[in-house]
Amino acid sequence: MGDRGGAGGSRRRRTGSRPSSQGGGGPAEEEVRDVGAGGDAPAPAPAPDKDENRDSDVGSGHWDLSRCHHLQDSLFSSDSGFSNYRGILNWCVVMLILSNARLFLENLIKYGILVDPIQVVSLFLKDPYSWPALCLVIVANVFAVAAFQVEKRLAVLVSYRDVNLWCRERRAKAKAKAKAASASKKANGGAAQHTVSYPHNLTYRDLYYFLLAPTLCYELNFPRSPRIRKRFLLRRLLEMLFLTQLQVGLIQQWMVPTIQNSMKPFKDMDYSRIIERLLKLAVPNHLIWLIFFYWFFHSCMNAVAELMQFGDREFYRDWWNSESVTYFWQNWNIPVHKWCLRHFYKPMLRRGSSKWVASTGVFFASAFFHEYLVSVPLHMFRLWAFTGMMAQIPLAWIVSRFFRGNYGNAAVWLTLIIGQPVAVLMYVHDYYVLNYEAPVAGA
Repeated sequence: MGDRGGAGGSRRRRTGSRPSSQGGGGPAEEEVRDVGAGGDAPAPAPAPDKDENRDSDVGSGHWDLSRCHHLQDSLFSSDSGFSNYRGILNWCVVMLILSNARLFLENLIKYGILVDPIQVVSLFLKDPYSWPALCLVIVANVFAVAAFQVEKRLAVLVSYRDVNLWCRERRAKAKAKAKAASASKKANGGAAQHTVSYPHNLTYRDLYYFLLAPTLCYELNFPRSPRIRKRFLLRRLLEMLFLTQLQVGLIQQWMVPTIQNSMKPFKDMDYSRIIERLLKLAVPNHLIWLIFFYWFFHSCMNAVAELMQFGDREFYRDWWNSESVTYFWQNWNIPVHKWCLRHFYKPMLRRGSSKWVASTGVFFASAFFHEYLVSVPLHMFRLWAFTGMMAQIPLAWIVSRFFRGNYGNAAVWLTLIIGQPVAVLMYVHDYYVLNYEAPVAGA
C-alpha cells in the first residue's frame, strides 16, 4: 500500500511540475525521481479541490492559495439552487422504520401474536348467509341481463346505456347524410384489429366483457393487449396473496387492540386520551390503507386486466404528489374519476350547471356511496363517511387558498393520515355502543 501511495504521489507531482519545467529537465525531474523512489524528499502537497481548481488561473498553472472564499449561498438557502436531499430522505426512512419497529415490538410484548389467518375464513364458513357481497354479485347478473335486453329495445345501465345512446344518434346522422362508413369510424374511435359498430356490440360476450373488465366506462372497442404475459400475471397474483395476508395480520395484530383500548376514553370523554388513541391508530391505519391501494389498484386490477387483455392500465396517477385536495381526488382512483367525469360532471355542464355546482354534485354522489358502503355492512346509519366526504369541499378551498407547493402536499398527506382514523374510531364507537352497551343496559 505504501508503494502505491508513493507511485500515486509521484504521478500527481509530475503532472503539477510539467508546466514549470518547460525549459528542460533539472531540479524538477530530480525531484520527481526522488519522490518516486520513496526517498527523503518532502511528501507531495494534497490535490486541490475541484472548486479551487475551477477558480484557479489556468494559464499560470498555479492555484491562488491566498483565496479560499467565494460568493455563494448555504445549501439550505433557496437561492443556492441545491436540490439533492436524498440523504435526508434516507434518514427519514430510517427514522420511520425505527419508530415503527419500536411500536411493533411494544405491541408484541403487550399482546403477543394475535395473527390468525384461519379466523377470517372461518367467519364466512360458519355462516354462509353472511356473504352479502357474493349474493350481490350473483343477483347483479339479473339486473345486467335485464338492462341488456332493454338496450336491445332501448337502454338503461348508465355507461352501457349512454354509449349505446350516443352510437344510435351517430348512426342516425350517418344514415341521414349517407356517410355510414366514415361515421362508423368516428364512432368506434381509433383503429383496432376487429372494430365493432353499433348495434353489433349488443351481445352477451360484449356485455360480460364490460362487466368483468377493470373499468366503469363502456366503449364499443376497448384497447386490447396483444397477449397474456404469464410472468407478469404470476407476479401480480403472488402480490395479491401476500398483501392480503399482510393486511389481515396488521389489522389483527395492530389495529384491533388499539381500537378496543379506545372505547374507554370515548366512554369517559377523556379528550387527551382520545387524541392519544387517535394518533396511535393513525400509523397502522395509514399503512394498511397504502397497502390496500397497491393491492387493489395495482395488483388486483392489473391481474384482471392481464387475464382479459385489457389494454388501458391507467388505474391511478401520481396522487402522492398532490398539492391540492382536488388533484388527489382526480388522480387516486382513475376508473371512478373517469365515470364521474363522463356520466355526471360533463352532462351537468351541458345542462347549464356551473363548474362549482357540478363539482359539488360529484362530491355529494361520492359521499352518498361512501356512506352506503359503510352503513349497510354495519347495519347502522351514522353519516360519518358522508360528512367526511362533504368536508372535502371546504378543505379543498382552504388548501388551494392558503397552502402551495410542498406545504399543500403536506396538508393533503395530513388529511389522509388523520382523517381516516377519526372516521374509523367514530364508527367503531357507535357500533360498540349499539351492539354491546345497549343490550347490556336493556338487560
